[in-house]
Amino acid sequence: MRVLLVDDERELTAPLSLALTREGYRVDVADDGVRGSEMAVKSNYDLLILDWMLPEKSGLEICRELRSRQDNTPVLFLTAKDTIDDRVLGLDSGADDYLVKPFELRELLARVRALLRRPPTLELDVANNTLQVGYLKLDVENQAAYRGGDTINLSEKECRLLEYFMRHPGQLLTHQQIYQYLWPEGDRPSSNVLVAQVRLLRRKIERTGESPLIHTVYRKGYRLIVNW
Repeated sequence: MRVLLVDDERELTAPLSLALTREGYRVDVADDGVRGSEMAVKSNYDLLILDWMLPEKSGLEICRELRSRQDNTPVLFLTAKDTIDDRVLGLDSGADDYLVKPFELRELLARVRALLRRPPTLELDVANNTLQVGYLKLDVENQAAYRGGDTINLSEKECRLLEYFMRHPGQLLTHQQIYQYLWPEGDRPSSNVLVAQVRLLRRKIERTGESPLIHTVYRKGYRLIVNW
C-alpha cells in the first residue's frame, strides 16, 4: 500500500513516516502543496494524508482538485483547525476523514487502516460512456484506459475484457463467463487465446513493482482487484 504524506512540519513527517513504514506502508513525503499535488496526480497512491495549511497550495485545494478530476483516492486531513465549521468544510471538499492535531499515533494508524479497508466501487458516467474503479478509468467509446496521468490505448477485445472486469470489481469471473462475454456467438477459440488476451491486457494496465490488478484464480478464472 502506498501512502503520500503532505505536511510542512518536518518534526511531524519524519516520525510519522517512520511509523507508517513500520506498519508496512510505502511512504512518500512532500513538504509543500504544489509538490504534493504533482505527486498525487502522477502516482497511484492508496491513501493521501494532507495537512490543511500548506505552503503554495492548501490541502483543501489539493483535495478539491483531485475530486474535480474524479480521483477518489481516500484523503485524511491532519489539521489544527478544530471547529465544527472547519470539519464540515473539510469533509464537504471531498475528504474521507479528519484528524485534529495534536493526535495519538494509535488513532491515526487505526484511521489509516479503516480507510484502506474500504473497497473501491464501480462508478458509471453514462453520458460519457466511462467506468471507474479506484484509480483505473475506462473510456469505452474511445477504447482508452487511464491510470494516474497515463493514457493506455486498447484494442477492441482488450477494451471489452477490461470493461467486463470493471463492471464486476473484486468478483471471480470464470473462464466460461468471460468466453460468453467476449465471444457470444460462433466458435470459441481455445483456452490459450483467452490466456494470451489477459496477458496482453495485464502488460498494458499493470506496472512493474506494483500490486497486480488482474489476479488468476487457479483453474477457475480471474478477478480484478484495484485498491484506490
